[in-house]
Amino acid sequence: MTPPGDNGADKNLGEIVSEVSEKASLLVREEIELAKAEVTAKAKTMARGAGVGAAAGVFLVFAVVTFLHTLAWFINDLLDFNSVWPGFAITTGILILFAAIAGLLAKKWLSAGPPTPDMAIEEAKITRDQLEHQVTEHDQLERGAETEEAKA
Repeated sequence: MTPPGDNGADKNLGEIVSEVSEKASLLVREEIELAKAEVTAKAKTMARGAGVGAAAGVFLVFAVVTFLHTLAWFINDLLDFNSVWPGFAITTGILILFAAIAGLLAKKWLSAGPPTPDMAIEEAKITRDQLEHQVTEHDQLERGAETEEAKA
């Protein structure tokens, strides 16, 4: 016959295992949600950078053609050149400068890296370490209880 206290201990252990299982499942779901949120935020940043890069290209194509033609003729008249090409050469240099600035901005926003859930991965590692530590402590407590029972 088993003492009446043993049934309560088994029941409590079963409840504890059930509770740990439920909480672990909830924790995994929350970690997945965190990872999704992190990936979404990084993907939005990369999309924003790609959009700005494309907009920079469109601006360079449409606005620059008319503005630079006008600027080339203005420079030619301002400096009183005998030919037209120096004004257009200076204007081309200005265009290259603007394109370089837009390209650097696009590179900065696109180089944020792949959309990986770094925070979720780090949190999962911490959780795993804590669970392993608790399991180790639980095993040590059970071994200690078993040795006490064996002595008695």
